[in-house]
Amino acid sequence: MKKRTKFGSALMSVALGVSVFASAAFGQAPEQASKDSYRVLIQGPSAEKSKAKGNYGTRWDFGTKGFTTTVNESQYKALQKNKNLKVELVDEVQLDSRAAAKPGPSTQAVPSQQVPWGIKAIYNDSTITKTSGGDGIKVAVLDTGAYTSHIDLRDNVEQCKDFTQRTSSLVNGVCNDKNGHGTHVAGTVLANGGSDGLGIYGVAPQAELWAYKVLNDRGSGYSDDIAAAIRHAADEASRLGVKTVISMSLGSSSKDSLIASAVDYAYGKGTLVVAAAGNSGPSSNTIGYPGALVNAVAVASLDNTIVNGTYKVSDFSSRGNPATAGDYVIQERDIEVSAPGGSIYSTSSSGGYTTMSGTSMATPHVAGLAAKIWSSNKSLSNVQLRSDLQNRAKLYDIKGGTGAGTGDDYASGFGFPRVK
Repeated sequence: MKKRTKFGSALMSVALGVSVFASAAFGQAPEQASKDSYRVLIQGPSAEKSKAKGNYGTRWDFGTKGFTTTVNESQYKALQKNKNLKVELVDEVQLDSRAAAKPGPSTQAVPSQQVPWGIKAIYNDSTITKTSGGDGIKVAVLDTGAYTSHIDLRDNVEQCKDFTQRTSSLVNGVCNDKNGHGTHVAGTVLANGGSDGLGIYGVAPQAELWAYKVLNDRGSGYSDDIAAAIRHAADEASRLGVKTVISMSLGSSSKDSLIASAVDYAYGKGTLVVAAAGNSGPSSNTIGYPGALVNAVAVASLDNTIVNGTYKVSDFSSRGNPATAGDYVIQERDIEVSAPGGSIYSTSSSGGYTTMSGTSMATPHVAGLAAKIWSSNKSLSNVQLRSDLQNRAKLYDIKGGTGAGTGDDYASGFGFPRVK
């Protein structure tokens, strides 16, 4: 077995507001912007759709919602002239401009901290040296993939799938992460300290990882790939008869019909969907999608700073709708809970460790907590599990940061759910 070697001081790169949160407005995405090819959603009568499938092929078939495919410019123009079909460009997402400087490689083979501050905070234990829980629960991390050979992750990897390749819509056994975002997120959920016990620990180190690559190595992707991955995770959970949490540290500023439908589908199939709120704060009504959807648990970010006796909501963390604050009812564009997201230390795609910030980092804390709770009571439904998270959040009300206040507020939601 290859042993760890400590090389000395680490090279750390902190990306403020690092969440895969964007829309096409944040910058060019690879295919559509080039005009060489177009990812399109085609809807219409069954006969017309069948004819179009024969002509252009199918990437993803969403039934009554239509199907997606990639066409060239002349084919796209021809489709636009077909009065029997409705043709729309598929939405694109990519890294927020604040995440452009992604974390660099770390030279630290042995972490400087085994239990990062966010893990200590969610366990409500500043002296904890090792975490536990999550056994039997699957956590589908939809992101830039994962470095599945990382010593702190490899024993937990159960599925590794790529939804981004152009020649094949789904490739099993591949989820390479050359970006680093997905590996960092996965570590916060379930890093297990490694076989030598010298690594870091996530919230639920006995949970199993389903690493679904839905964004390419630049952090860019398409909503149909994301929607297909959400549905696939839900179908796999049903097929295998397992409890599954879907964690998405991604999104856009606008609502996408394919992703919204997929989240509803997955929630209806019994999975718990957890999604980042976005990094467009501190103004109100800046929450992104899919976090803003009613059937997704939207997670805001907390800093390791105490204000008014509680952790502070990060300035960059997107806020929800002030008009619905105080009712303890989740409506569209509401923040539900909050968790550590500022300066989070976790696994790196280099095989070492690095620090990132963003609601992307807050989301896996909640996904890991959900897995830990579910593993201790597998009779809970996803709806009951969500209620449990909300009740735990109410026990630690967040009162620091713009928009935070007593009770259900538009910055921190119900509060910060913790292990105890």
